[in-house]
Amino acid sequence: MSTSTTERDEPATGDTGAGTPARSSEQVRPADRATESADRASDLPDGSATARRGVPLIELRGATKRFPGSGGGIHTAVRDLNFSVAAGEFVAVVGPTGCGKSTSLSLVSGLEPASAGRTLVRGKDVHGIPDGVGYMFQQDAVLPWKSVVENVALGPRFRGIGRKEARERAARWVRTVGLAGFENYYPHQLSGGMRKRVSLAQTLVNEPEIILMDEPFSALDVQTRQLMQDELLRVWSGTNAAVIFVTHDLEEAIALADRVVVMTASPATVCGDFPVTLERPRNVEEVRLTEEFRDLYREIWETLRDQVEAARTKGATHVA
Repeated sequence: MSTSTTERDEPATGDTGAGTPARSSEQVRPADRATESADRASDLPDGSATARRGVPLIELRGATKRFPGSGGGIHTAVRDLNFSVAAGEFVAVVGPTGCGKSTSLSLVSGLEPASAGRTLVRGKDVHGIPDGVGYMFQQDAVLPWKSVVENVALGPRFRGIGRKEARERAARWVRTVGLAGFENYYPHQLSGGMRKRVSLAQTLVNEPEIILMDEPFSALDVQTRQLMQDELLRVWSGTNAAVIFVTHDLEEAIALADRVVVMTASPATVCGDFPVTLERPRNVEEVRLTEEFRDLYREIWETLRDQVEAARTKGATHVA
């Protein structure tokens, strides 16, 4: 679902500086955001990842997904997938092209049922789409005949909120993502980065507990992508939402996340789970220049490289 189209943002339209996260004199460690209750870890198995992070909001336990293949065969997209995400934790997922990363999002969102194993949200098996889930896809979902504020108000309206309240809530989120003054513009009047801001507001307007993001910034040029990465961190920092962020860009994964999960070549399973100890708040441009960032990149790439090579033997050409 990748696209070769590169959309350039226009600084004059309001993107300049809007994506820079607010500075704070107090540095927040990822572990402080990932869980509220380290005390509960004593009730869990010693040494388990769950015990270190607290009770998970999202958990995949041996999750496997199979699809009908060509010629009557069966294609296994993910196999024996095991990882969890706590409330307030930002987890990035990387792996070779076509390995099944997006399928893992489909399992958590309830869009696809697991063929084997379990997918749990709030400790309960997922059957259908759970409440409190926001999903930001690679392609935006703005309706061309509706204005910015009308597009963002659709989510609350679908949830039964009255027109006036939905519009007020939408207007607040339009301002939050840096689009104040563009409420009544239509999608064709917006740059690529501005449309992504609309998509971000659409995802967050219902204040989800879980945010799923499938390569949301991959079609943007480098400068606009960095602005949107900073914007995402700024907005997310004011929530306690759990994020699973699928990306083909290892630098993006490290710059954004509290943990980076590495998947194998297809059929995907987890082959690495790396904590990112960079302090928050972060500026993605600045953090990439640090020695700690470079060390993390080298460490994770050592695990990812073998999987990329395995995927290339099957015809893939880049990390995704």
